[in-house]
Amino acid sequence: MKRFLILAWCGCILLPVHAQTSTSTTEQGTGAFDTSTFPQWVKDLRRGEIIAFGAFPFTMLFTLTMVDLYRSATHDWDTRYAPWPVKSAGAVDMTRDEQILTLTVAAASSAVIALIDFFIVHHKRAKEAQKLKQFPEAVPIILRKPLAQENLEAAPPEEEP
Repeated sequence: MKRFLILAWCGCILLPVHAQTSTSTTEQGTGAFDTSTFPQWVKDLRRGEIIAFGAFPFTMLFTLTMVDLYRSATHDWDTRYAPWPVKSAGAVDMTRDEQILTLTVAAASSAVIALIDFFIVHHKRAKEAQKLKQFPEAVPIILRKPLAQENLEAAPPEEEP
């Protein structure tokens, strides 16, 4: 059985894998994804989701460390309840309630970080909109040639005596 699994694994590794190629680039497009058709709230929701899931590992690590320190402090700094980096082999594991609490606090912290980011971005966006409202509407933009070129074209060439 082991020989069969090893041969099957080697066969999968050694078999050549060919990618499907396209003859024209117009069939599949340029690959750019246009997000201009989405409403702003969908973009904000996606940004919040990305930030919350990105912050989760860090909040989980921080929360685990804090719960371990709390457990150690409440048990008179007993070595069986030591925090993670100095935890011994015979350490007491977290109870199910402590695990659920840790996961809940980490998830809530990630959501709070995403909400804080949303309010910061919303404030910046409102500030930019306020700046744009300060400009008068329909201000004409006049483009002119530089003065030196206008004078050269308008004046006839001078003859030297």
